[in-house]
Amino acid sequence: MSKTFRIRKGLDISLKGIPELKIGEECSPKTFSIRPIDFAGLTPKLKLKEGEKVKRGEIVFFDKYMPKVSFVSPVSGEVKSVIRGAKRKMLEIVIEADGTDDKVEFKLSDYDTSKPEVLKDLLLEAGIWPFVKKRPYGIIADPDENPRDIFISMFDSAPLASDFDFILKDKKAEINTALAALKTLTDGDVYLNFKKGSKLVDLIDNKESYKINFFSGPHPSGLVGVQINKISPINKGEVIWTVNGADLPVIGGFLSTGVYNPERIVAICGSEIKEPMYFKTSIGAEIGGYLQDKLHEEHVRVISGNVLTGMNISERRFLGFYDNQVSVIPEGDKYEMFGWALPGFNKLSMSSTFASMILPNKKFAPDTNIHGGKRAFVVTGQYEKVCPIDIYPQLLLKAILAEDIDKMEQMGIYEVIEEDLALCEFACTSKTDVQEILRKGLDLMIKELS
Repeated sequence: MSKTFRIRKGLDISLKGIPELKIGEECSPKTFSIRPIDFAGLTPKLKLKEGEKVKRGEIVFFDKYMPKVSFVSPVSGEVKSVIRGAKRKMLEIVIEADGTDDKVEFKLSDYDTSKPEVLKDLLLEAGIWPFVKKRPYGIIADPDENPRDIFISMFDSAPLASDFDFILKDKKAEINTALAALKTLTDGDVYLNFKKGSKLVDLIDNKESYKINFFSGPHPSGLVGVQINKISPINKGEVIWTVNGADLPVIGGFLSTGVYNPERIVAICGSEIKEPMYFKTSIGAEIGGYLQDKLHEEHVRVISGNVLTGMNISERRFLGFYDNQVSVIPEGDKYEMFGWALPGFNKLSMSSTFASMILPNKKFAPDTNIHGGKRAFVVTGQYEKVCPIDIYPQLLLKAILAEDIDKMEQMGIYEVIEEDLALCEFACTSKTDVQEILRKGLDLMIKELS
């Protein structure tokens, strides 16, 4: 029997630029990118070199410490460049499309996908496995582990997020194929979590096979970490796998055709977009040219993902592997004289500091300015107001800074990843890099306890 959970703690950030529910012209660029930095905890090892030809769905690199986990090209063409950073860290592999759409095809008749190990091997070989993540740590799932349950969030509550009811409405067959396959990968339950009132639940066949629940309330109600905490919290030693509902069509499409099709319907949104709407493209697509005539001005911050957790792609405008949203807001590099003394009708704040508090329905167009320097990391109680997970966020972060493993466990590090505490970073008057600190803590736990 389904339940409805009401999330009370949190914050809906009201921004200008909500995408209209229509699909514009398709984005079909010449270049695509796969970024190893999109995958937390990954140590990539190249299989193809610069100048080599590649098919759509062909393996480009794999995880050095889990060689079975591979990453494939979203398009046929040539490996144009491998971009590296400090200490030769691999940042990006750029692929130039050749227009032939040559692809790797799997004969599904050769695989009995009702058997978990056979299905895993197929998904690993085809490069589909990276869509399956694990809790704790928010990294790609280890195929050799047996998950307690699988959780799937069928909506996104982040600022200006894509409407899953819209982008998935024509994907019924793919969604049900993916769900049936995922069901075979666990001895536990598959939890499907919908936004209250969502029509997507009508697309699900064999509803009795899954645990269906509904969530209402402000962000972060759409985050799978919050949903796990409210339904069946994770304990030390347990493993839960998670899948984003927007990725189900890629998984189901492959299991229906034997071909990797990384198509995405992406929301282009934010105050600096002339006509916010949706467009079709592929994972890793270069969107700089597509955005060229759609911006109010050029001096903007282009973010792959949402404004709380997304990556700044202003310099190299490639869509992230897991992202179905591109947010564009003003760049915040202008000094504001006596800004603290102004009434602030146009300033977004969760406190009562500015006059904007008397305009509850106002849409804002904030820039990237953090409005001040970093300050002492003091206890304010702000984090708890926006974090519905039953932990003490600030004490957890202090334990991470002290590298106290026992205290980190006590404070709930197994419950959260960066996105779960992104609102804490937004609310923080100390300007603390909450998400960066948390990832360092998660990496430390992996290193010490692996």
